[in-house]
Amino acid sequence: MNVFQNIKTYCVLFFLSFNITGSLANNTNPCKHDSYFKVLCDLCGCATSSGSFGFGTLSNSNFIGVRYIYQNFESKNGIFDNSPISKENFNTYQLWAQIPINKNFYLSANLPYQHLNRDFNNTEESINGIGDASLIGWYKFIFYKKEDERTINFNNQKQPSGHSIQIGLGAKLPTGKFEQRLTDNINPGFQVGTGSLDGIFSLGYNYGGNKIGVNTLLSYYLKGENKNDYQFGNQISYSANFYTVLKTTKINFMPFLGVSGDHFEKITQYNEKLNETDGYIINSSLGTEIAFKNYIIGTSLTLPISQDMFGGNVTSKQRFSLYLNYAL
Repeated sequence: MNVFQNIKTYCVLFFLSFNITGSLANNTNPCKHDSYFKVLCDLCGCATSSGSFGFGTLSNSNFIGVRYIYQNFESKNGIFDNSPISKENFNTYQLWAQIPINKNFYLSANLPYQHLNRDFNNTEESINGIGDASLIGWYKFIFYKKEDERTINFNNQKQPSGHSIQIGLGAKLPTGKFEQRLTDNINPGFQVGTGSLDGIFSLGYNYGGNKIGVNTLLSYYLKGENKNDYQFGNQISYSANFYTVLKTTKINFMPFLGVSGDHFEKITQYNEKLNETDGYIINSSLGTEIAFKNYIIGTSLTLPISQDMFGGNVTSKQRFSLYLNYAL
């Protein structure tokens, strides 16, 4: 079955689950899970692969799981309307986790396997292999409710307000293979990995209430140069996700809407900036997450609002993700 047909199927299942679970939900019950929605750098390590993927769940900040991500691009080889088009499909199969160290510090990690294919002039090409692994450490500042002087606190425990700020520092590792021959493609993101060590600097704000929540993150990716004297452009990524909590006695259902974007600088090769290799993309997304017992199932569909990548020659069509996690 074509991948895009799978996307349509998952979208139908999403809306069905919204109607079924929404009719059962009790909005007066508080959500007992922490609410974090982290963002990490581009999964295949390439500029077109967008840094604004979620790297966490709405349900629980501590987990281990698997995730599938599908991306679809079209690259135009020429300046004319009838120039030939390369159709590209990026499939990422990812092991990911978020592990607590103590109350305020935790680690996020992922290891992707990439399967990329494209069709250009009726000629198909595929590449696959381990992608670039990532590791990032987070320090969380938790804000507490102001104590009422008229109330005696017998257990001497502060009550969280639901507001928090996260600071992240990490790296993307050069575990994925970089092929010099592929740099001549219109879409330089058609790579399993970058072959470079990149730095990640992040700042986020989260609020999680009984019925609604919001998660925002701003990240800067400092791209390194690989052994081929090739360096992807530094990147700024941002995201904001707004969700509501619908809860039954056994299931938490959290539909969300979001906006995200990426701005990246020009690629450098042999110390020279390459023309028409910078750009930006702004995306909208909707999805849902279902948490029951220790399991978390999530899905999202992302569509571009505005974009101008690689001189307008590369167009992102849509992204889709599906994951299954076990909460720790």
